[in-house]
Order: sequence, then structure tokens, then C-alpha cells
Amino acid sequence: MKKIVIVGGGIIGFCTAWYCRQAGHEVVLLERGSPQRDCCSLGNAGLIVPSHIVPLAAPGMVSMGFKMMWNPESPFYIKPRISAELFDWGIKFVRACNPEHVKRAAPLLRDLNFASKRLFEEFAVLPGMDFGFVKKGCLNLCKTEARLHEEAELAEFSRGLGMPAEVLSADEVRRLDPGVDMNILGAVFFPEDAHLSPSRFMAQLTDRVADAGVEIRWQTEVIDWTRDGDRIHAARTNSGEVAGDEFVVAGGSWSPRLIRKLGVRLPLQAGKGYSLTVEKPVQLPQLSYIFTEARLAVTPMLGALRFGGTMEIAGLDLSVNPARVRGIANSAGHYFPAFPPETFAGIPAWRGLRPCSPDGLPYIGRAKAVQNLWVGTGHAMMGLSLGPITGQVIAQMLSGDRPTIDVTLLDPDRYEV
Repeated sequence: MKKIVIVGGGIIGFCTAWYCRQAGHEVVLLERGSPQRDCCSLGNAGLIVPSHIVPLAAPGMVSMGFKMMWNPESPFYIKPRISAELFDWGIKFVRACNPEHVKRAAPLLRDLNFASKRLFEEFAVLPGMDFGFVKKGCLNLCKTEARLHEEAELAEFSRGLGMPAEVLSADEVRRLDPGVDMNILGAVFFPEDAHLSPSRFMAQLTDRVADAGVEIRWQTEVIDWTRDGDRIHAARTNSGEVAGDEFVVAGGSWSPRLIRKLGVRLPLQAGKGYSLTVEKPVQLPQLSYIFTEARLAVTPMLGALRFGGTMEIAGLDLSVNPARVRGIANSAGHYFPAFPPETFAGIPAWRGLRPCSPDGLPYIGRAKAVQNLWVGTGHAMMGLSLGPITGQVIAQMLSGDRPTIDVTLLDPDRYEV
């Protein structure tokens, strides 16, 4: 049995704590926020997406992003700033946007997401776990012929990798979910996708982790490390040192700062996302949706309806950009006419920082420069979806076992020269 210290109280940190504890280890989880904290794991779209087999870095993303970023309400924006790290990340991102990268990454993302979905199914049957887990699929809605053609190509590519996908007409979509009015041309249906309430899942997982014997230290911020050669002896926090045998950094977008003092460089940018939740919607869909042109996710959650999206590269900035919020409110009614912009008047905007690697793949594994440092971050928009499998894989590696999935492509040192 090892003493494992986990830094970060989001879904990656808590799933890692759960599986490490299940493996018999002593576990301490350090979270700088309080139990009432807000983080990227709580206000997201709640999607479990085996269909998301194409990484963020893919052909066409550079040109699309360049066109979008000049519109303040568009789904994508890079805040102009002088930053060597942003420039370096951008160069790496451009280099990763090629078909060969997609071909390598897609099977791995498929396997990770399917495995993670199975773990969510295991969580769903545990006593005290009722987090609105719905397995009815996701519809990618299209308003234009060009976009429907692109989504149909994606469906064909997905089926080639064993991922069910079906191109539907507008009438077929309406028959599939008759409770909501739609203004669309067609859609692609991914029946293996699912959705849940992320805040409820995190609350219940926190209780389960604590009941399992994990020591959770709230309002405990790691400010430095105590080293013994190429090993960490302890995490130095605002309330004293926490010693351990192994250390896992799952700090989301703040992870590079945490490990930089150890000499480990992790190319990563924070991608700010927003969501607006309508508590009493006039129409409640039964499935989850993605508005493809608007790059907006729409998810029913225990009677409420959440609209979430945008990707704003602005550093570790948690301020709310009103233009991004307007973009969400203005886009919703283009697809669902019952939700015009005034629907969202007075609804507080949630925001969170997604940790984005340059190649769109997470960092999972040991950092070679430090013998007992492990990393779990960089999941971009799939942090919730990949949370359980990330935690399980890290726990397996910490225990000296071969991971159930080959994560060689996710090596945290893959950008080291």
C-alpha cells in the first residue's frame, strides 16, 4: 500500500482518489477551494461522448478559428496578449491539425470514452448515486447543407471505427424527440452518447470518496514542493507539508503552474467555456444536442435545460465576457425557436476553464523528470466524459499494473525535446 497525495478536487482528482482507494492505497486529496467551490467539473454540458473521436486539433480547425475569432460573439476567440507560452502552444496546435494525427488519436479517444461510459454505468448502480444518467444518445443538429455534409462524413468515419452513427432528416429528428420545436435541415444521431448532471455527480462522488476513507483537505493550496533528489518528499501547502509516496497533479488549467517548480513543462492553455441553465424551460428535450454551426451543447438535466459552449483562450482569467454569453443566448433560438434571446435574461452565466493541450489529447501518466509525479489533465471539453477512465488508468499505473488501455499517446513528456 502506498500513500498517494492528489492535488485537485475536480472530476479527475476525485475519480483518481476513488480508484486508488479501491486499490487499497492510502489517499489524501488536496483542494484549494471549499466544498462549495466552483470548478470546470460542475457547470459543464454534462455530456458523455463516445462520439467525440476527433481531437480538438484537426484539419480545418486553424482556418475556422481564424475566421471566428474576429466576431466577439462567435464560438471561438483568442484574447490578444503577449505570451511566449501561448505562441508556443499555437505553433504546436497548428502542427497537430493534420489527418495523420486524427487517424492516430481517434481509436484511442473511442476506447477511452467507451471505457469511461462503462465506469459511469458502474457508478450509477452504487447506493446513493443518482445523478440523472440518461443513455439516449446525442443529436448533432445542422442548419445548412454544407454542415450536414460535413457531419455525414464524420458519421461515415465514425462507423468505420465501430461507432454507430445515423444521418437523419429533420422529420426523423422530430419523431425521435417530439417534445421540442426545431428549425433544422437534418442531423447526425450518435446513440451511444449519454448525459448526466455534473454537479450532482460530483457531490455524490465526493461523499462516496469520503466514505471510502479518503482524507479530503479543503482550502489547502499547494504552493511548492519538498524534493529529495528526483523524488518529491512532500507537497508544501498553505497549511503545512503533506508527505506521500506518490503525487498526482490533477489541477486542470492550473496544472502547469503546479509542476513548473519541479522542472516539468506542460504545454497547456485554458479554454474558457460558458453555460446558461434554464431552470423551468418551456420545452424539455429528452436527448442531448449539439448545435453544430454554433458549436453549442444543449442538455436536459433533471428538469432543467443547460446551454453551454464557446472556447475563449484568455489565460487563467475567470471573468465573464458578456459577448460570449450573448453568443450563446442569440444562437439558441436559431435551432430551438421556443428559446429566443430573452429566455436567458437574468440567468447568471457560469464559466469554467478547460485545460487544453496543443494536440487535443489529455496528459495521463508519469512525468519522467520526477520519479513519483503523475499527471492527469489536458482533457479540454472531455474532462467529464473521460474522468472515470482517467482515474482508473492512473490508479492502475500507480499500483504497478498494466493499464487496461494503452495510453502511450498521452505521455505528459511527449513535447519534451
